[in-house]
Amino acid sequence: MSLPAKAIDRLFERLNATYGSGWTRQWADVPVNDVKTAWAYELSSYAHRLDSIAWALDNLPEHCPNAIQFRNLCRSAPAPEVPYLPEPVADPDRLKQELSKLGNIRAKTLSTSAVDHKAWAKRLKSRHEEGEILNVNQIRCYRAALGIES
Repeated sequence: MSLPAKAIDRLFERLNATYGSGWTRQWADVPVNDVKTAWAYELSSYAHRLDSIAWALDNLPEHCPNAIQFRNLCRSAPAPEVPYLPEPVADPDRLKQELSKLGNIRAKTLSTSAVDHKAWAKRLKSRHEEGEILNVNQIRCYRAALGIES
């Protein structure tokens, strides 16, 4: 969906009033309806965000922009502030009830803390001591994990 013709007409009126003859000279060799069509196409993504176009009009450069430059100026517009709803207050009774459901998970987590996370290094060390040939990286890794000096 391109920008409505009424919006383009008002935009051109504002740019003509701002830049004067520099604006009209820029389009002297091109039919004005073709120029407006091109601008409507370039600004089509702002059809529902006219506040970005208004911001661009309030922050025009010194020289007449073309459609691409004006579109890029619209992209620079700050995002509109969106009001947020207040954060809901947690019900203490419900919170306690939901946390009690997590008790089983916490117990499982505590029971897994008894797991030996360096068992792999101990297995590699025992295999190496039993005479199995390990590569240099395997030896380096189990020694580093177990804190054994080389």
